Amino acid sequence: MADALDTGFVVGGCRLGSVEAGIRYPNRRDLALIELASGSSVAGVFTRNAFCAAPVQVARQHLLEQGVRYLLINSGNANAGTGAAGLQTARASCDAVATQTGVSAQQVLPFSTGVIGEPLPLEPIQRAMPNLVASLRSDSWPEVARAIMTTDTRPKLATRELTIEGRPVRIAGIAKGSGMIHPNMATMLAYVVTDAAVSQDLAHAWNAEFAEQSFNRISVDGDTSTNDACILACTGASKVAVSSSQDAGFEPLREALVSLYTELAHAIVRDGEGATKFVTLQIEGGRTVEECKAVGFAVAHSPLVKTALFASDPNWGRILAAVGNAGLADLDISCVEIDLDEFVLVRNGARHAGYREEMGQTVFRKPEFCVRIGLNRGAAAATIWTTDLSYDYVRINADYRS
Repeated sequence: MADALDTGFVVGGCRLGSVEAGIRYPNRRDLALIELASGSSVAGVFTRNAFCAAPVQVARQHLLEQGVRYLLINSGNANAGTGAAGLQTARASCDAVATQTGVSAQQVLPFSTGVIGEPLPLEPIQRAMPNLVASLRSDSWPEVARAIMTTDTRPKLATRELTIEGRPVRIAGIAKGSGMIHPNMATMLAYVVTDAAVSQDLAHAWNAEFAEQSFNRISVDGDTSTNDACILACTGASKVAVSSSQDAGFEPLREALVSLYTELAHAIVRDGEGATKFVTLQIEGGRTVEECKAVGFAVAHSPLVKTALFASDPNWGRILAAVGNAGLADLDISCVEIDLDEFVLVRNGARHAGYREEMGQTVFRKPEFCVRIGLNRGAAAATIWTTDLSYDYVRINADYRS
């Protein structure tokens, strides 16, 4: 990740820019624009929160149109819980881009992140638009990654380069997210762009699949946002075409995209508000993937488990209780297994005879470790990534609007 932030990485058919618009805070980049080549395939998945923000509603509508050319992102204000006025502002923001670039407003997707419930000021966006468009460059990924941050402590940028049938193909992705992180999706924004020519149908299928396997498998605090979105754009500038599994580039491009989505998702968890631990929850032996996810998120969302993680206290009874609270029908607790990294903790629903407290302490003191939970009731599995819950999480969110 750090190397990507230091390089002038370029994805053909894409330019980016950012400016200080003064939307909420002075002297920080808070307005960004991503330009996509004409003919790009663009796919999006969005929050399932019933109070989805105005820009989400407008972006969904515009995505139904053909020919998306610009992604406009502001930080500092979520434009959520703002009613009809918020919708008007989101549409007017698209109009501002259209006026400056010569495209139609329907070819612009708006995105916002920040404080919920406050009106998004339109005037700073309109005033900054000429400079924003003038700032567009092909190598501005690091600056834009910083411009979309809110409580993030560091920007999140990942890149990939591969060769398909002798031609170079590039992928770059940026994301923001640190708190209010929970699937469906989270308070996160993610933008992934490749210069491969991917068909519209495949782009939609891949974006939904990869988001489900990455951004929908992370949890910091269990709160679902009003604003999250994950966009995949394929510009076609490399002239490498992928439309079906029969194409030579299908598997290598798919693998590269999956790894990039996962890297960005991990970066969000590692930057969780106040987080000191990165914990992998590997759930195995479920009847379905959904019930494995239910167990994983029951553990990931438990305040008692998360505070034990922060304290480096291997209070494993809290994990066991969370598993039992996952709502699985007819769960046979005598079949449940739990391992902490290489140490066997629970077998047959009870502490293993060979387990010692110092084993758990050794694992819980690590900044990163794995908890494996075996259900032994099927062949399904799922992986969830989560954090601890620290004093700083409370401080950050208590001070968020001050």
